[in-house]
Amino acid sequence: MSTARAGRPSRSPGAAGPHRTTVAMVHVDYAIPRRGLPAPVSFKRWVEVALSAARRRKPAELSIRIVDAREGRALNRQYRDRDYATNVLSFPVELPPGIASPLLGDLAICAPVVVREAREQGKALRDHYAHLTVHGVLHLLGFDHQGDAEAARMEKLETRILAGLGVPDPW
Repeated sequence: MSTARAGRPSRSPGAAGPHRTTVAMVHVDYAIPRRGLPAPVSFKRWVEVALSAARRRKPAELSIRIVDAREGRALNRQYRDRDYATNVLSFPVELPPGIASPLLGDLAICAPVVVREAREQGKALRDHYAHLTVHGVLHLLGFDHQGDAEAARMEKLETRILAGLGVPDPW
């Protein structure tokens, strides 16, 4: 297992426009071997562009843990009562009232599920990681897809963010 941090501000054109993106401290924890996985700097870029596109202007901090199927299944079972590994889980931070913090929460991305889905859907693996990272960040910011209107709003924003990153429409 290895942990990496990507914390320097970056300038990313695209979905966030020509302006400086939101500064984010992104902690990436690889619970599996890193071979074939995106680097921390890629996750950081995807996070910052998503934050900027969602109009988050304050600094942000979050953790991303890349897990295997066993851990992904255990997390999904424990927190969502679903007994299978899923692609991404979002855990928004729950702070006491009156506490200000840049913490947004945590994402768990299940690498074997991401690989399987990318292959089944004919997507580039890197593009699918970018999509799921953006999707998870939007959940941390309070976006959801429970109702049709919410889903349409979230999908439209995801598509715009990904287009700015050079990723084709995932839908």
